[in-house]
Amino acid sequence: MGHRRYSTLIRGSQFTSEAFTGILNARGIKISMDGRGRWLDNVFIERLWRSVKYEDVYLKAYDSIPETREGLKTYFKFYNSKRRHQGLDRKTPDNVYWSTLPQRQAAI
Repeated sequence: MGHRRYSTLIRGSQFTSEAFTGILNARGIKISMDGRGRWLDNVFIERLWRSVKYEDVYLKAYDSIPETREGLKTYFKFYNSKRRHQGLDRKTPDNVYWSTLPQRQAAI
């Protein structure tokens, strides 16, 4: 693979190609590519996938797709309901979500 093609892939041009965006547009899916705030979105998802890989996938080395699906279901139940998160003041995502839900409902 040449340098030019490699650098294009790094920038994610496969997600801006007409083949990809045409499918989304045909289904009425709005595409945001202005780049504002994108790094912040990526921080959260990158942290999540780092946790998934190092706390589950690498440790268990799943042998099949069905085994992986079941393992990830179990992991995400743990991640959301039992695993305490430093960024959430040592609370679980479920604790944070459910404790703010009544406040959100009252605001609507």
